[in-house]
Amino acid sequence: MNKRLLFFIFLVAIFMNISFLYAASEETTFLEEEIGPPEKVIVNDPLEPYNRAITAFNDRAYFYALKPTAKGYAKIVPEVIRRSIDRCFNNIGFPIRFVNNILQLKFKGAGVELARFVINSTIGIAGFTDPARKWFHLEPRNEDFGQTLGYYHMGSVFYIVWPFIGPSNLRDTIGKAADIFTQPATYLLDWWILLAARAFQKINYTSLHIGEYESMKKAAVDYYIFIRDAYEQMRIKEIKE
Repeated sequence: MNKRLLFFIFLVAIFMNISFLYAASEETTFLEEEIGPPEKVIVNDPLEPYNRAITAFNDRAYFYALKPTAKGYAKIVPEVIRRSIDRCFNNIGFPIRFVNNILQLKFKGAGVELARFVINSTIGIAGFTDPARKWFHLEPRNEDFGQTLGYYHMGSVFYIVWPFIGPSNLRDTIGKAADIFTQPATYLLDWWILLAARAFQKINYTSLHIGEYESMKKAAVDYYIFIRDAYEQMRIKEIKE
């Protein structure tokens, strides 16, 4: 493959991995809609100067790279197709949800996820539609390894913001790494295909949510504190559910 093309894919994939606007699942609602204004929570933040700098960096990357790309893409691809693609990517994330439901002893949730995957992968045409929800009223049971660690009483330890990735903590950073190895695609596809797919996924998802981040940022007195506390509150809620 042409080296310039590989380099371009790599750069796009990095910029498109600005996932701090969203929860773990690509179908999870935007932070502000998911939990409302963040309540007062105790967050261990010994890296605050670094975290603030990276938050500002990620913010610029969103406005200068991700948003313009997503807006251009939205003008070309109809919304109905973009929503179908979003559902397909969510369907592909089944192994992470299934395994972590089992690890948390949520066997009913694991069964629901298995049923959703079978139904949506067949009747739903590879997950481009969601008959499991529409016809059988089976809602996603979103679980990840960070939630599994929390389920077994591991605390967040400390807050950290990663370049291009966004807010996290030590527990969820370990969890994200484990989730990668839960996906069969990690072992079946070349790295550049995975990066390109991730880039496309982020562009498509962002095109469906343009304006939400801007609204939240505008409403926050201290954007950094808002995001930090909202992230911690959201993860506490997800672990408890």
